[in-house]
Amino acid sequence: MRPPLASRLTAPRRDGSASEHSSSLSKQFLGGQLTGVSLLDSAALARRSVVPRSVERRYRFRVTTFTLIGSGWRARMFLKVARELGTIRCGGVVVQTPRRLDVPTFTSLDACLREVRVDFVLTATPRSVTARFIAEAVDRGLPVLAETPPAPNLDGLRALWSAVGDSGLVQVAEQYPVMPSHAARAALVAAGVIGTPTQVQVSSTQQFHAVALIRGLLAAGRGPVSVRATRFTAPLVSPLNRTGWTDDEAAHPTTTTIATLDFGDGRSGVYDFTEQQTRNQLRFRRLTVRGSAGELHNDEVVRMTGPRTLVRTPLVRRQTGYDLDLIGYDTEHISLGSQVLYRNPYPGRRWMDDEIAMATLLERMESWVRDEGPEPYPLAEGAQDQQVALAIEESADSDTTVTTSCEAWS
Repeated sequence: MRPPLASRLTAPRRDGSASEHSSSLSKQFLGGQLTGVSLLDSAALARRSVVPRSVERRYRFRVTTFTLIGSGWRARMFLKVARELGTIRCGGVVVQTPRRLDVPTFTSLDACLREVRVDFVLTATPRSVTARFIAEAVDRGLPVLAETPPAPNLDGLRALWSAVGDSGLVQVAEQYPVMPSHAARAALVAAGVIGTPTQVQVSSTQQFHAVALIRGLLAAGRGPVSVRATRFTAPLVSPLNRTGWTDDEAAHPTTTTIATLDFGDGRSGVYDFTEQQTRNQLRFRRLTVRGSAGELHNDEVVRMTGPRTLVRTPLVRRQTGYDLDLIGYDTEHISLGSQVLYRNPYPGRRWMDDEIAMATLLERMESWVRDEGPEPYPLAEGAQDQQVALAIEESADSDTTVTTSCEAWS
């Protein structure tokens, strides 16, 4: 019989060192190697991931502190949100080269652990190195919130799961399901307003993010998915990118990928993404959920409320700050008629939706490591999202149907 999870983990030492057991976990990632892949037993997979009691005790009765690994734009956004949130503290940032930030910086996780008492690690690193940093943190008994995706390819996902999947310490920072508009839509679907959801169509965001929305709204689980994808290239102006306005009015060849996803049992998804669509405001964002008793399209629902009675009802965002509303610009709630589907947990912060989602993930991670709430988004879910996203690209590349395999996290 496998020993309890807590007995197989080592709490992080103040000197940053790791136990003999923990040092073996990340060997396959250090130096970028992806060897020694093995599957975990099904009994372990059936158990719900929990934070070990030996780890939980360290988080009580004090401010939760995390270490951030990375210093790119996403890392800086997390720093901003954590600073403005005020209830969670970043104790230090691990960077490759020294730089000036408003928190202490370190060149390694071990150097940080020698100076800072850390409750969890947040990785915001390129996908090519994320798995290595996840394994390094788990080696030291630390829970991890990893930016998406947790690994760049299927071999990387398998190796990562083999190394840390059974630890129950890894969560994925998949923010899309907890954005206000998507959270409101999910609440509507879960309430049965449109009956049983049977198809989700997403045209707004890319790869694993879109898959997370599709799977979540369908409650599709982690079984095999049959994917058929194709690509088209057409001219498109790109007025905005990550840095702001491009001032480029010329149309450039731009690729659109369209895929159908068959989850079985009559459930399906449609993935439609154009390069840079997340920032290109010349493309509408579209999300449709088809159900057995109605349909949600973007911010409107059609359904029957009685015999021979079809009604269309909008989802309305209460956005303050317009005209003579002098409360200030803020999101208050999103409602369907008199039913509030989503209420902003951070009134007065004037945050955009992405910042609200990031704060939600940080606070859910805090609750989880304190054993006061459920897992934010387990590694198994993030791995499944990435596996299906990879299948979309593989299908488009090969012009064939690709069916995902059952993996250790399935």
